[in-house]
Amino acid sequence: MFRIDVDNAHAIVGFVLEGYIRVPEMEAFVTELERATDSLAGQDIKILADLRAFRPASPEAANMIRRVQEYGLRSGVVRVAELVESEIVALQLNRVAQNSRTDRILRRFWEESAARLWLIQGDATEPPQPRP
Repeated sequence: MFRIDVDNAHAIVGFVLEGYIRVPEMEAFVTELERATDSLAGQDIKILADLRAFRPASPEAANMIRRVQEYGLRSGVVRVAELVESEIVALQLNRVAQNSRTDRILRRFWEESAARLWLIQGDATEPPQPRP
C-alpha cells in the first residue's frame, strides 16, 4: 500500500510505503510519485519518505526505486528525509541510494517532525545544492 501527498507551500512530496509492495503496485507508485514531483517543477523539491512499515523489496521493485530516485535528482530534488525502522530495509535502501547517487542528499530520521524541519530549513552551514 502507498500514499502520496504534496505540500505546495514547502515543495515537499511526502509518501508512505507499507508492507510488501508487489511490482504492479510499485509501478503505480512510481508513476504517481513522478507526477507529484513534476507538479513542483522549477522549485527545490524535498522528499519525505515514510518507510517505517515497508518490508524488503524484490530486486525488481528495488530497481524501480533506484530509477525514481534518479528521476528525482534530474527533476530538482535537493533533500530526501527517510523514516525507517527496519535495519534490513535500511540496508537495502542504502544500496539503492548509493546506486542512484541520492545518498549525497539523504538523511534518516526517527521522528517525522525532525525530518520535516530539516527538509524545510536544511542545515545552517549547508551550501546550496547544484542541480544536475
